[in-house]
Amino acid sequence: MDRPWLVTASDAAYYTGRPVGTVWRWATEGRITRHGTGKATRYDLREMNRRRVDEWTGEITPGAPPPLPTAAAA
Repeated sequence: MDRPWLVTASDAAYYTGRPVGTVWRWATEGRITRHGTGKATRYDLREMNRRRVDEWTGEITPGAPPPLPTAAAA
């Protein structure tokens, strides 16, 4: 069984190349799993896409957002 790679929101933001608020929004929308509450909240890094950094220019391309969960039937 694979264990999640749990990181803080700021670490996840660095990994994805996106702002911390975006990581929080993804968790609220159900795109990524939230583990814990308050300052102890951690996010599974394997659910997010890594940023790309051009080796010549240093330009950062953010990773693609995780997919939205499927909608529940009404």
